Amino acid sequence: MRVLVVGAGGLLGGNVTSVALDRNESVITAYHSVDPGFDCPSHQIDITSSTAVNELVNEVDPDAIVNCAAMTDVDGCETDPEQAHAVNADGAEHVARAADSVDATLVHTSTDYVFSGEETAPYSETAEPDPKQEYGESKLAGERRVQDAHSDPLIARLSFVYGRLPPDGSISGFPAWVLEKARKGDEIPLFTDQRVSPSYAKATAKTLLNLLETDQKGTFNVASRSCVTPYEFGGLIVEEAGFKNAALTESSMNDIDRDAERPRYTCLDTAAVEEALDRPQSTLAEDLADLL
Repeated sequence: MRVLVVGAGGLLGGNVTSVALDRNESVITAYHSVDPGFDCPSHQIDITSSTAVNELVNEVDPDAIVNCAAMTDVDGCETDPEQAHAVNADGAEHVARAADSVDATLVHTSTDYVFSGEETAPYSETAEPDPKQEYGESKLAGERRVQDAHSDPLIARLSFVYGRLPPDGSISGFPAWVLEKARKGDEIPLFTDQRVSPSYAKATAKTLLNLLETDQKGTFNVASRSCVTPYEFGGLIVEEAGFKNAALTESSMNDIDRDAERPRYTCLDTAAVEEALDRPQSTLAEDLADLL
């Protein structure tokens, strides 16, 4: 299978590329600014240009496209909504339309931030989206544009993505921040009033490719089975890393003044993806054991 990974310079796209190469797929990467350095053909692209996307997809003629490209800076999206929608909505549509034009299967990645965070039980794929910030608005618009532009896409909603960034293997995301604080002996303030289902990039990449290989369609939540606060997440990180005296302290989302509102509860129900692949999603503890 010839797979085009769009957004291969990012954490998720890099892991999708790495896992696909390990599975001996024929992989082509597309990146926005810096070539990620994989041993496969690579192209620089701006997905906000429909012409550029069409030219690349027609040149590559892939069997499948995995679109991991996005503007994920939540506060940046709030202050520059035009750019957020250009990338997360317009760009998503351009990739989907180009994929459909060459009959390529499409995997499009979205986010738990399409939800309001006002529930107290994990969100299923059928829950009504109600984003509270421009990032979620732009990603929800992207989902809907993808569904209009491609005949039968697979949309994966992720949460709190973290992991190792291929090909150098450096830790990225929330654990990198916690571990750096722990190494320095600094206080580590962590929220106790937010709950998420963290998506480990390596495990997520494997799940996305498994969904692709088994020809699944529709919307799936792709995250760990765990529903935790950042405080609990941080505790598991320092425990797994062996920092017995790490100075974790409890804090609140209200303690930080940020441009964009964050949802307080976006745990995801993973029953549908588990049924589709006939196996459970990993727990956060299992993912951290693999990460560290």
